[in-house]
Amino acid sequence: MANQNAPSPIIKVDELKLLTEKSHDLVIVDVSNEKNAKENYLQRHLDNAIFLDLNTDLADIKTDLALGGRHPLPQIANFLDVLSRIGISPDTHIIIYDHKNGANAAARFWWMMKAIGHKNVQVLDGGFQEAEKRNYPINGHVPVPKKVGNYPSITHWQLPTNNLEEVDLASRSKSHLIIDVREKPRYDGEFEPIDLIAGHIPNAINIPFVDNLEEGGLFKAPKKLKAKYQEVFKEFDNGKIIVHCGSGVTACHSLLAMSYAGFGIPKLYPGSWSEWSRNNKPIEKL
Repeated sequence: MANQNAPSPIIKVDELKLLTEKSHDLVIVDVSNEKNAKENYLQRHLDNAIFLDLNTDLADIKTDLALGGRHPLPQIANFLDVLSRIGISPDTHIIIYDHKNGANAAARFWWMMKAIGHKNVQVLDGGFQEAEKRNYPINGHVPVPKKVGNYPSITHWQLPTNNLEEVDLASRSKSHLIIDVREKPRYDGEFEPIDLIAGHIPNAINIPFVDNLEEGGLFKAPKKLKAKYQEVFKEFDNGKIIVHCGSGVTACHSLLAMSYAGFGIPKLYPGSWSEWSRNNKPIEKL
């Protein structure tokens, strides 16, 4: 089960309003990654929010995308430098949002913070749109981050991941459960709008990340999510469950949903389809 001492991984807009009134060590982070995300941030963002860029702050993109896919995890030392730059220390309460219900990069940043052992980190339910709808203060004032001392050194990600060869072995074994969270037409191999080849990893099942949300874009209640994933997990424990997407970003949305439901966090395959499809690995289509 998830750490009972940590706050819920999801925070509602009204809860954030209360939090801003009483918390002195609170950092709100906009990690939107839609087209012109930085320009949009400069025009309008949640009051006091700081912007992080998925491609430069939360990933270490290689020239050859076969090496880790489209959004490989950065070196931890570089990531810790980013945190210090924007005023995050181990005691900071972090609220993360984006413009896509947490699926754009908010969940990725949440996973990375949990993977360095950070306790007080939450994703805003419904993201920017829900905050705007519920009259959360929004403006174009860009805050100056209060740089803090170096975040304590950590040598490895503390949440489990799998590399390309480990996923290859798992795909040939009935003892592992591989979950592909991309939309069904991409999984089926009908089309591929981003990567070079359509299809999916052999023996992977498809549970689109959008199924974590209600029609209005808010997360389903933890009880609903728990019932949904319990039926899928069956006899598999965390160490035998691998979650992936196109580039290791939206997979974190499903890991976030699983944590919200009370489960431990299964393995992330950061390279995901963007790496797999560029390395001459077996590909299935429906």
